[in-house]
Amino acid sequence: MTTLTVQIERIQEQMQRLRLLRLVDELPALLQEASKKDLAYSDFLEEVLSREIAAKHERHTAMKTAMARFPFQKTIESFDFKFQPSIDPKVIKDLATCRFIADTDNILLLGPPGVGKTHLAVGLGLKACALGYRTAFTTAAGLIATLMRAHNEGRLEEKLKLLVQPKLLIVDEIGYLPIDRLGANLFFQLVSRRYERGAILITSNQSLTGWGEVFGDRVIATAILDRLLHHSTIVNIKGESYRLKEKRKAGLLTRSEPFTDPVRRSDSAENTPTPELVLGADRRS
Repeated sequence: MTTLTVQIERIQEQMQRLRLLRLVDELPALLQEASKKDLAYSDFLEEVLSREIAAKHERHTAMKTAMARFPFQKTIESFDFKFQPSIDPKVIKDLATCRFIADTDNILLLGPPGVGKTHLAVGLGLKACALGYRTAFTTAAGLIATLMRAHNEGRLEEKLKLLVQPKLLIVDEIGYLPIDRLGANLFFQLVSRRYERGAILITSNQSLTGWGEVFGDRVIATAILDRLLHHSTIVNIKGESYRLKEKRKAGLLTRSEPFTDPVRRSDSAENTPTPELVLGADRRS
C-alpha cells in the first residue's frame, strides 16, 4: 500500500466523521480529475464542496418528500397544459416559485374529477420540498378521520399543533365524501390555527357555491372560506378528464358540461370573493 493510498484512506475517514458522505465515495476520482486538469487548490476545494452541498440538498429533499407522504410523484413540468387550456401556465409557474408559502397564502384548485388537480397539488408540493419547506399531504377523508380520532381520544390539541407545523398542508379531494357537523367543526379549527401561519393547498371537485352542502353547515362553510379566501389563489380547471380522454376520443362518452366558477386570482381584499357572496348566504333582518 503506497503512502498516497494511506493518505487518501485517512482523508476519507475524516470525511466520514464530518458526514461528507458524497466525497467519501468520490474522492479518488476527484483527485485524479484534478490532477489531469492541473486544478488550483482553491478550484479543487470549491469543486468538492459544491458536490457535497448538492448531495446534502438531494438527501434533505428526499427526506422531506418521503415525510410529505405524496400518493405519487408527478412534477409541474410533466403536466399537460395543452390538454387543459383553461389553466394559465403562468399562474402555475408563479405558484411553483412557492412565494405563496412564504406569504402564508392559500391555493384552491377546483374542477371535476380527472382534470389534474392532484397532479398539480403534488407537483407544487414537490417544489416546496425541493426549496426546503416542510410539507404534508393528506386526503380530506383521511384528515377528518384523523381529527375525529384525536377528538375522541382527547388528543385534539396535540394533533392540531402537529398539523400546524408543516409550512404547506395539502388537503386533497374535498367534496368527494360528505363531512358531518363535527368533522366540519374540526376542519374549521385546523384552518383557523393555520390562518396566516401556514399555507394550505386544497383540491375540490365542488365549486365554492357547493361548500355549504359539502360541510353540512352553511355557517361553518362560510367561516372556513372566510379564512381560506383572505389571501388566496383560486384556479378553476374546466377541461376534460385525463382518465376519460381515450374513451371520449373513441366516441364512447359525450362531452361533459364545463365547471362554471370563474378562474380568479385573489391577492387583495378588492378582488377576493366574500364567503357570503360565494355561498349566497341569507341576509335576514
